[in-house]
Amino acid sequence: MLMDANQAVLVIVDLQGRLMPAIHDAGTVLAQNLRLARIAQLLEIPVLGTEQNRQGLGPNVEEIAALCQQMLHKTHFGACFDGLQAILPPGRKQIVVTGCEAHVCMLQTAVGLLELGYDVIIAIDAVGSRQAASRDAALQRLDRLGAQLLTVEMLAFEWLRDCKHPRFREVLALIK
Repeated sequence: MLMDANQAVLVIVDLQGRLMPAIHDAGTVLAQNLRLARIAQLLEIPVLGTEQNRQGLGPNVEEIAALCQQMLHKTHFGACFDGLQAILPPGRKQIVVTGCEAHVCMLQTAVGLLELGYDVIIAIDAVGSRQAASRDAALQRLDRLGAQLLTVEMLAFEWLRDCKHPRFREVLALIK
């Protein structure tokens, strides 16, 4: 299945300021999420965010929060238990999930979306955990459960489909 910008939604899970210093390779995870969210905005793909236990972990990193059209505050690890599906734009079935921690909130959110019948795509270079092994285990599990595992660059080019796309040069500038 090719990714379709007209069917896509980006859900960024819990890139919270107090959590990010503990994440393995946090700089890359944050940079890839910023890149993907900017690409999504250029292509008019809705960008949603979640925050886990905001009182304990604080808000999402400011740059991420600024790119999200809506923020879901949650206490469950899986955002679907706190009503994520209610804020997903109707008619869009391809949900790209990124964020932290890959083996907890990102995983449980993605599994919940799969159980609800959505096509779930994980941007593997935009997810993180405190331990690389935990991230890798989550990605292996999601692959077995039927999620599509792609990179940010793969998503961008599938969404564009053609070098004649009117936003091609702008997206390319974010990739390079």
